[in-house]
Amino acid sequence: MDLSMMNEEQLQAIKSTDGPLLIMAGAGSGKTRVLTHRVAYLLSEKDVPAYNILAITFTNKAANEMKLRVERIVGAQDARDIWISTFHSMCVRILRSNINYLGYDRSFSIIDPTDQRNVIKDIMRRRNIDVKQHNPRNIIGYISNQKNALTKPKEAMETADKFPDTLYAEIYQTYQEVLYRNSSVDFDDLIMLTIELFQKEKSVLEFYQNKFQYIHVDEYQDTNQAQYELIQLLAKKYRNICVVGDSDQSIYKFRGADITNILNFEEDYPEAKIVKLEENYRSSQTILDAANAVIQNNMERKPKNLRTKRSLEEKITSIVSGTEREEGHSVVSHIMDLKGKYKYNDVAVLYRTNAQSRAVEDALMKSNIPYKVVGGMKFYERKEIKDLMSFLRVIQNPRDDISYERIINVPKRGVGQKTIDKIRAHAEAHEISMYEALKAADFIGLSGKVANALALLNETLENLQKKSQFMSVTELVDETLHDTGYLEMLEADKTLESKSRIENLEEFKTVTMEFDRDNEVSDSLLFEFLSDMALVSDQDSIEEDSGVTLMTMHASKGLEYPVVFIIGLEEGIFPSRRAIFDESELEEERRLMYVALTRAEDRLFISRAETRTIYGKQESNMNSRFYGEIPEELIEGVQYERPSVRIGGYNADRANRPARGKSRVVTTGGATSKFKTGDKVTHPKFGEGLITAVKGEGSSEELDVVFKSVGPKRLLSQFAPISKKE
Repeated sequence: MDLSMMNEEQLQAIKSTDGPLLIMAGAGSGKTRVLTHRVAYLLSEKDVPAYNILAITFTNKAANEMKLRVERIVGAQDARDIWISTFHSMCVRILRSNINYLGYDRSFSIIDPTDQRNVIKDIMRRRNIDVKQHNPRNIIGYISNQKNALTKPKEAMETADKFPDTLYAEIYQTYQEVLYRNSSVDFDDLIMLTIELFQKEKSVLEFYQNKFQYIHVDEYQDTNQAQYELIQLLAKKYRNICVVGDSDQSIYKFRGADITNILNFEEDYPEAKIVKLEENYRSSQTILDAANAVIQNNMERKPKNLRTKRSLEEKITSIVSGTEREEGHSVVSHIMDLKGKYKYNDVAVLYRTNAQSRAVEDALMKSNIPYKVVGGMKFYERKEIKDLMSFLRVIQNPRDDISYERIINVPKRGVGQKTIDKIRAHAEAHEISMYEALKAADFIGLSGKVANALALLNETLENLQKKSQFMSVTELVDETLHDTGYLEMLEADKTLESKSRIENLEEFKTVTMEFDRDNEVSDSLLFEFLSDMALVSDQDSIEEDSGVTLMTMHASKGLEYPVVFIIGLEEGIFPSRRAIFDESELEEERRLMYVALTRAEDRLFISRAETRTIYGKQESNMNSRFYGEIPEELIEGVQYERPSVRIGGYNADRANRPARGKSRVVTTGGATSKFKTGDKVTHPKFGEGLITAVKGEGSSEELDVVFKSVGPKRLLSQFAPISKKE
């Protein structure tokens, strides 16, 4: 086999086949290539039978990619006999043959999350436990955590010392009894039951120990307690275990990942050999120097230093904007400047939380730049935003049956599909709206309970209609969320998902506050706002399979882009507020920054806003300490003095004071507009149009244009490819 393209460290990792091996693979260092060639080397050079090799990854995509690469090197015949899979698919194969030892049928079922919820709800119903007080999803999360920690129901009940853990432990026990009676398992059971099988039946464990004489584990820093124990059992006999990972990229603590698994590898295997892959094939040296400088501030890590044969190339560009809206415009401005050299799908914008995407999305939409959101829905397409907009549309126009039907059972009022069909049929027969049809509830045949609930809904909407005449949009949003019970519904749920929905609704108020600042209260205010939103959120021209990528930093792990923007580099945003006073959490945030930095290949932009309105509140946050940990000589644009203290006594004043001789804010604008209302314009995609309104100035100037072919659009004049028609 040809290994001529490998560097010295990669060759060492490939050829070190006997005994424990820890490959510390830095970002972009070619770890997948090393793993696949190591497997091929065992087959072709060491004559190891294919059925004696195991390779474990975390995702089906990674497993399939590894299979294809091994096939290309050794051929389909040998590759077919190698076990290359995820943890869970490996355990399914083992349990299919041996789960009868645990009393389950070999044709056991694997239940999905919906089935899990149904089982939990049924248990709660039989025990008269209120689902509003104890959300089934919270209980499922509790059970999952117990299983990942290898804690059985009996142990959970013995160690539970407070409410609601005692209740959840009891439900956990009943839940497992139900699954056992049905010969069913859930996703977390797959690993826990495999470990239980190995511990109970030594002959089964010995069979798989003899089978898997050469074990490979990718992304070892992301393993949890159960996965760690499983690997320890399998590797105990032959100890030919190769783990690949990077302690600096351990960012999934919230999922149960335990960084000590990789940090303590040498304690588990004192004879282990360590190989560091430090040559990076992805990023410029400037980007790597920045990443190295940031991560060296962490104590909980295995030291390494990424390097590349590429030159320093472009410096990192620093962007400091006045507000998050200006930050979005600045990002778009730089994307447009790069347009000749890079395509839109070469660009990624990374942020700490999904709520931060809104300002960038707005700027991209108004500039007609295609984009896609990875790991989350577009801001205006999220359920809670659509629900709120539907309430507002019905308040503005009670005849809007599309919006009314969306909110008729939100929050739940006992209105099923049959009831909706009855109301709709009555409305259509009498050519009235569903809203009006409910005034004749007695003639529709609704139950008294449902009729009363819907009468209350209509009364609430009528009151909100009256309030809308003299309230700002922000005030009306607050009243709507309160009066309809929508906010109360989310607050009662107490899940991470509901908390995220509340945060997104608070972030929506950033939009309404911005609108209210520019418009006086009047009886047409809501109409104007909804018209404004219809223009802003129109995304017919967006192609989902191409364009600028928007995603959280967590979602970016494993990906790479020629151009990367990291936005929101402010204390309390990134690092997050809860991490600032917790050393362990802060180190996890710093690893996240390291991951974000090393996604960039050629160009890197780091950005912050001096004031940011997020979750409906305006804040003036300090400059992120991560900003300050990047060496000054690597940055062009706005720079800051570095804080003198790293943690506890973080010097906020120095961090936020611009260095002498440096400009503080990069801004554009102030020029007189070349467009005015009534101008005829042309657009290369939309054709001829007429400007109906010009708002704002400079980089924030927006044009409302009605095009003959596609109707009304809102565009940023600075970036829109339009010209006046003579």
